[in-house]
Amino acid sequence: MPTKPSIETIDFNGLEALRLNGPNGCSAVISKLGGQVLSWVTPDGRERLFLSDWAVFDGSVAIRGGIPVCFPQFSDLGDLPKHGILRTREWTIGEQRCGDDFALVTMHISDDEDTRDLWPFPFRAEITLMLEADRIDVEFCVENTGGETFAFTGALHSYLRLVQVEDAALEGLYGCDYRDAANDNEVTRESGTELRLEGETDRVYRTVKRPLSLQAGNHSLTIQNQGFPDVVVWNPWIERCAQLADMPPDDWRNMLCVEAAAVEEAISVIPGEEWYGRQTLVVA
Repeated sequence: MPTKPSIETIDFNGLEALRLNGPNGCSAVISKLGGQVLSWVTPDGRERLFLSDWAVFDGSVAIRGGIPVCFPQFSDLGDLPKHGILRTREWTIGEQRCGDDFALVTMHISDDEDTRDLWPFPFRAEITLMLEADRIDVEFCVENTGGETFAFTGALHSYLRLVQVEDAALEGLYGCDYRDAANDNEVTRESGTELRLEGETDRVYRTVKRPLSLQAGNHSLTIQNQGFPDVVVWNPWIERCAQLADMPPDDWRNMLCVEAAAVEEAISVIPGEEWYGRQTLVVA
């Protein structure tokens, strides 16, 4: 008899986390540290998210892998710490809910004295993770709780696990302009029907409106973004990976970041308003 979806508190490498147990044996894990999704296992038993074997879980640096939340700054495009101020902070568990075919949790975090020392705006951020048999939905919500408009960049920095990135083909970016950080930020238009990686890749694709399809051997995934206008595609490749202290030198081969992002134009939120963005990963 099928097991009813459930949610349980677990210890994950010393972190307090929630495991969502969904239909047909699927599962997902989200940590209070960073509000970060760390695992997604589909009914076939396959782990779909990359998590570095050398990842650090003590909060001193961001966890390398899963789906980190970047806010209110993407990468080093500003004066804040790289990728913002939420990745090494504790979030608070909110709603937990299960149905016959899904499990759902929310976590939230608000400004405090430490965040305002870095970024002087009151805010409330919430991450929602919903697990179904063939998919996860990750939704990020930002509320402006202060008295003046603020603007931010950010991303759901999804690390997807692959057997061999050289075999991967990402479709859906044809005709989109992209800024190539691995090539002196040159702006180019994507002319191929599929993107295949042949070296270090660090691209921000602008105004992506179509779903993406990732094919790699018998691995097939559909990626749908809502609210986020851009898509970031990143792989450090050999030399850059060797410089990362929290990633084994050969692990560039086993991952590809395909991120729902707002990079090229900051998103403005007026006082009292909210903004939502979502990424849905579906086993095709």
